[in-house]
Amino acid sequence: MANAVISVSGAAMSFLLQKLAEEASSLQGVRDEIDEIKHELESMQSFLKDAETKKHLNEGARNWTMEVRDVMYQVEDIIDEFMYRMEKQQIGHGFKMGFLHKAIHFPRVIYVRHQFATQLQVVKKEIIEISERRKRYGLEKIEEGSSSNDDTQRWSRYAESSLFVEQDEMVGIEKNKDMLVRWLIAEEPQRMLFAVAGMGGLGKTTLVTQAYKSQAVKKHFHCHVWISVSQSYRIEELLKSLIKELFMANKEAAPREIGIMDYRQLVETIISYLRGKRYVVVLDDVWNVDVWTSINVAFPDDRCGSRVMFTTRQEDVASSSTSLGGIGSHVFHLEPLHDDEALTLFCKKAFWNIPERRCPRELEPSAQRIVGKCQGLPLAIVAVGSLMALRDKTMLEWNKVEYSLGYELSNNPMLETVKKILLLSFNYLPYYLKHCFLYCSIFPEDHLISRKRLIRLWVAEGFVEERRGLTMEEVAEDYLKQLIFRNMLQVGETNEYGRLRKCKMHDLMRDLALSTSEKERFCMVYDGQETSVSSRARRLSIHKISDNIPSSVSASYLRSLFIFDNDTIPSYTFKEISSGFRLLRVLDLENSLIQSVPDTVGDLFNLRYLNLRWTAVGELPKTLGKLCNLQILDIRWTNIEKLPCEILNLKKLRHLLASRNRRVHTPIFGFFTGLQPPMGIWKLRSLQSLYSIEAKGDIVRDVGNLTQLRKFGISMVKRVDGKELCASITKMKSLLILRVMTTNEEEALDIESLSTVPPFLHKISLYGYLEKLPHWVGTLDNLMHLTLYWSRLREDPLASLQALPNLAKLILVKAYIGQELCFHAGDFPKLKKLLLQDMNQLNSIRIQEGAMQSIDKLYLIRCGELKMLPWGIEYLTTLKELYLQEMSDQLVVRLRTDETGDRSKVCHIPKILNFFWIEGKLHSEDLS
Repeated sequence: MANAVISVSGAAMSFLLQKLAEEASSLQGVRDEIDEIKHELESMQSFLKDAETKKHLNEGARNWTMEVRDVMYQVEDIIDEFMYRMEKQQIGHGFKMGFLHKAIHFPRVIYVRHQFATQLQVVKKEIIEISERRKRYGLEKIEEGSSSNDDTQRWSRYAESSLFVEQDEMVGIEKNKDMLVRWLIAEEPQRMLFAVAGMGGLGKTTLVTQAYKSQAVKKHFHCHVWISVSQSYRIEELLKSLIKELFMANKEAAPREIGIMDYRQLVETIISYLRGKRYVVVLDDVWNVDVWTSINVAFPDDRCGSRVMFTTRQEDVASSSTSLGGIGSHVFHLEPLHDDEALTLFCKKAFWNIPERRCPRELEPSAQRIVGKCQGLPLAIVAVGSLMALRDKTMLEWNKVEYSLGYELSNNPMLETVKKILLLSFNYLPYYLKHCFLYCSIFPEDHLISRKRLIRLWVAEGFVEERRGLTMEEVAEDYLKQLIFRNMLQVGETNEYGRLRKCKMHDLMRDLALSTSEKERFCMVYDGQETSVSSRARRLSIHKISDNIPSSVSASYLRSLFIFDNDTIPSYTFKEISSGFRLLRVLDLENSLIQSVPDTVGDLFNLRYLNLRWTAVGELPKTLGKLCNLQILDIRWTNIEKLPCEILNLKKLRHLLASRNRRVHTPIFGFFTGLQPPMGIWKLRSLQSLYSIEAKGDIVRDVGNLTQLRKFGISMVKRVDGKELCASITKMKSLLILRVMTTNEEEALDIESLSTVPPFLHKISLYGYLEKLPHWVGTLDNLMHLTLYWSRLREDPLASLQALPNLAKLILVKAYIGQELCFHAGDFPKLKKLLLQDMNQLNSIRIQEGAMQSIDKLYLIRCGELKMLPWGIEYLTTLKELYLQEMSDQLVVRLRTDETGDRSKVCHIPKILNFFWIEGKLHSEDLS
């Protein structure tokens, strides 16, 4: 765990130095002290980067690292407190002060700066003493602890032990093994590269081992070689190992001079040996694409059917390497074990001394829950199974382990291997990803984490570095992709065009992240037990609310607060939060049952992120205007109707996400609406999201000044607003998402005059009557998602939309009043989801063969005149889900029986559901 602590401290140091640079202009008067501290911290950072490369540190280095962490937090606290007090002075006396007021105010500012300088002198002295201790105790050169071997060597030995595991000890591997064997011995003559990718502990090495050891592979190849690469490889040493293994496999003596060979000579030796031979090479545990690019030249392609196969935890390494591997090279993504396979493997270990290795019936529920915590990870299942084999076979004993598995993982020596292997992935992360990964443990177990929410939180926390030409959110999204590629986070949900919508953490990865976070005081989770929270926690995630915030939490240390408990938060508790925890950067109360926001929220000067989404809040206090550092305000689906004019003071606001809550079960016009904005909203020039507001006064014209908007929504639009709205949208060159709604169902939406369409638009939602579909919609090559509500078009809209090359989601609700829709061959090549709803005149849908070749989901809702399934639905061979709701009885009856032949047309669709209302409740019928 020591190197994980080093990693977190190094990331925290980088964050602090970045913060010092950003706040430089606000720290005038104490620049000399700050510069001296910064210089010492940079020296410490170099030490931490060196320490991070070591896997086991001596006790002195570990203790020194903890001291560095504490002093870093102390510096951050002093700076935040200074900024708070200076800002309070300015707000308290007003920004526009006369000479007399300034004269009175000036001594107070001097006093605050003097106090701050005194505190800095104290902490500077402490930093210097810490640096001196590093030299005094010989820590200038970090040495590894003598009592432990390198983690990488331990992992290599563990991986190579897979070569000797007996077949009957494995579960769920046979099918994948047979597939790999077929790939290896296929007749294709060209050399090919195969990658097996997946998170640590998933069984990649074991799977590849079994394929490599199979008799079919042994007979097929002349040469066989297996090499463990690991994180700390050196290319020359890797090549030397290859040579030794090649010669040893064929019982030949390796050249004596390989110890003094350079890179070129080593490559030439390997090429000479392999020339004209059919070989199979396994590179186990590859962490970097440079491995393949560096040794690729050593493996000749004599069209003998040679194969190279490697394992990796990183999807990007797998895809990048195989793209260089030649024709036929590809990636196999290893999935976790299914529930039944996982339980079977667990029982093989836990009940090895019981006949047939069966779980006693009374322990089955507990065993299933314990196995469920492992989420199909074979390494963890085997380790936990072995642990349970030593425990008494009683429900009481097993329940104890079940509830303390996270603790066991971090502290039980029997699970040490699991912890080490999972931590290798964390230790290999670049520093800027470490905090981002640990941050995900804030969310409850099995929680699907919204991509957009997570990205905005990372930005607000200051974890994201600026990159020229990209927004902070775009950089953060790249961070998220890297964590997904490295299998540190898992894909939870994707949208119709393949973009990540939600991610999740494997339970064991989350347990390790929480353990690391708690040791570093990076974050704590409160589940109702007071003893579980450190007094110096920087972030607190409350999963179970009590009468009050944990008393052990220190207001001066806390920077982020999350409440995931859906119970009502006592009003006095919210007041305590907003008045006591004055240095909070993040306050996330999404889905909680709060009903009001106290005026004291304005005292949270440091606040960057405020999330009140899906709460019952009906009004924002005027004091919100004091939050001059606020970057993200999320008040979607609340009862708020109007934004206070004080919001115009929030010059750093980047995302204003607002929509009024209309809790209705069926879509009606205006089921959502924007908020009434104050005049002058266009002055918030930092806004990237304004979603949604009402079109009041000069708003339609003025929003054209927000040229940097990427997400824009507006409601209550009138026909006469059309030209001004189009003129404003034309100025939004970076716009990605557009939503426009008229005042009512009869109001015409006039946006035909949009002369220059923002080139990157990928999502459009139009609500209101359209005399015709705007001509420019059919020209949007980047459009992926189109929604038309209440358009009531007389002309078939498909004629204008069919050629859109990237359209993946099409929603048409009361959008067409014609009788027939026809999808021609070649139409909508990338469409994944199609929803047709409330088409009251529609009585025929025709689908030609070759149309919608990528369709995945089809929804038909309240199209009463449609008496039979779409003609040609059998051509939609990719269709996986068909949903019907309140459709005609004739259509449903035809689908229930085989008499009409409709059943045979949909037999290829795995999931068919019919929804209908009975006594005010929605019921479903499975017609699959």
